[in-house]
Amino acid sequence: MSYSIESYDKAQSILDRRRERATLEAQDRVDELCAKIPELNTINRKLAQIGLNISKTFFTSKNPKEDIDKLRVESLALQEEKKNLLKKNGYDENALATKYTCPACEDTGFINGRRCKCFINLLKDIEREKIEKIAPLKECTFETFNTDYYPEIAKNGEISPRQRAERIKESCIRYATNFNKEAKNLFFMGGTGLGKTHLSLAIANVVINKGYSVIYGTAQNILGDLQNENFGRLDNLRYRENEILDVDLLILDDLGTEFKSAYTVSCLYNIINTRLSAKLPTIISTNYGIDEIEKIYDQRTTSRIIGGYSTLMLTGNDIRYIKK
Repeated sequence: MSYSIESYDKAQSILDRRRERATLEAQDRVDELCAKIPELNTINRKLAQIGLNISKTFFTSKNPKEDIDKLRVESLALQEEKKNLLKKNGYDENALATKYTCPACEDTGFINGRRCKCFINLLKDIEREKIEKIAPLKECTFETFNTDYYPEIAKNGEISPRQRAERIKESCIRYATNFNKEAKNLFFMGGTGLGKTHLSLAIANVVINKGYSVIYGTAQNILGDLQNENFGRLDNLRYRENEILDVDLLILDDLGTEFKSAYTVSCLYNIINTRLSAKLPTIISTNYGIDEIEKIYDQRTTSRIIGGYSTLMLTGNDIRYIKK
């Protein structure tokens, strides 16, 4: 999965803090119980000496395996004595153990060189947090996408807006459920307030939970940040070109609302073309029709979208006003 370096670093930082906290809390318990039960100090000193003797045995003993086995037997006996002493004084036998958030990896994030499930879950949470800062990710699920707001009446021999929305919803559920890094590209079209962003975020919810990285942003914010990065204005950038081009799923919302310039047109083409060439899926949404997109951008950009994306056209009235 192509998570950003920032996400990996943040997850590792969280794990480091968890491990440090667990270690400090364990030491506090040791100090407290040793003060109450002085015999524990004697046992701990003996265990520490055994550990030191085991290290020395590798270099000084003629029969290191035999001597180490004896020392380990002594160590196990002392550990059992410690447990019994704790129970005798009314404490759990593991009261002095370090209590990690994840006992499986002891908050290191790795088990036998492979990432622990806790590390992966942290990366998922970080991906969600990034989107939740700018979009209502929690609220936008397939369960909350209500097609009852779309008109039932069909016009001009076409299917009704409600039937169309239901079919598109089912298609998006299948897309998200079966998502992989070679999934197809989606192009949501339709007027304002018809659920394009909602469906895009609903897909993001499922895809993130499957362990893939997702970047969501409006065309205005993404292209604006990439322009600033290109011209060396690096402060407060949410989006960076290498991450936009490499992320497992890119969601480019509200295409056509950004400030138009030769750079943004060129940058948009580069994003679309690069990700198509790399077979990395992208979801684009817009309020404009194909003719309008072609006027705003150029024919090569439009042709790449038409040829490389599956178009999903939502129709009806602005459901945000209907909900009110």
